[in-house]
Amino acid sequence: MNTASVFGAVHLGYIVIETNRFADWHRFGTDAIGMHRDDLDTGCVRFRLDDQECRFLLRHGPAEDVVATGWHIDDHSSFEQIEARIRAHGVPVLEGTQEEAELRGVERLLRFPGPKGITQEIYTTALTSARPLRMLASGFVTGDAGMGHVAISSARPALMRGYFNTVFDARLTDYIDETISGVKLKIRFLRVNERHHSIAIAAVRGLPVDPVRTRVQHLNIQAASLDDLAQSYQRVHELGFDMALSVGQHTNDKELSYYARTPSGFEWEVGWNPIVIDENTWQPSTHQGISIWGHTPVGQTIIDKLDQFRLGARSLARPEITVPALSGAGIPDD
Repeated sequence: MNTASVFGAVHLGYIVIETNRFADWHRFGTDAIGMHRDDLDTGCVRFRLDDQECRFLLRHGPAEDVVATGWHIDDHSSFEQIEARIRAHGVPVLEGTQEEAELRGVERLLRFPGPKGITQEIYTTALTSARPLRMLASGFVTGDAGMGHVAISSARPALMRGYFNTVFDARLTDYIDETISGVKLKIRFLRVNERHHSIAIAAVRGLPVDPVRTRVQHLNIQAASLDDLAQSYQRVHELGFDMALSVGQHTNDKELSYYARTPSGFEWEVGWNPIVIDENTWQPSTHQGISIWGHTPVGQTIIDKLDQFRLGARSLARPEITVPALSGAGIPDD
């Protein structure tokens, strides 16, 4: 089996969200964040950021969560290599139906199990649309770095890191140590291309608990300009959507951003101007705290904090979904 690295040939391409709160998502995605929206005959909704037909697919269902992530693979050789790796570890790989591919705006896709029950999907060819974008934002940054990142909380962070290393040759960018409401967190940032991170894994230090209800803690997209960031922040406020964290700047990737709360409950980060990784010079390090400035909690009450602790306690009785065959023994912290 070809063991060459696929690092650099992998890019976050689309996200599938299951929800029944379509009216609220219409307002959130179109009127607040400023994305292009297409309402499909199937009852699904797609949001676009660029000429690709689909970047976010909303389908009907009770999860109120992300249920799949789609990864664009640059070439057929890398695609086949990833497929061969997964099959070699005895993990089932299924081909998506033609209807599923069309909904996601791709020619063909393969799917396989992922951590926390989030299905992982890979494809090589995205369908593009000649229809002009109708959106409030001037644009979003996608391209070689993919369309943003996914942040996941986990009680099994070593296994999750092992999974993305096995499947995509993900590299550790850095760590952040943070204390929130007395809880010590360690966040691992993984990259699969020049973007600082496409996956962030947050874990409570020393405790096998997960204080987040949803499978993802937040999604990130990158605004094309500082004006886009500021204007979407204002629209989120004016339309009455909850703001989780105010505008601030991160310590590690230097991205300026804010976090809004989606109609499904997980958070949505809109960022601007993160650093790009130079593979020749980058060395992982640990940062203290997620922010240089800002990112202060908005409207969080004692009840909210207690609810988070309750969720963490419940997770002890609810084993986290892992994919042991693709995670090895996990990757311990460097």
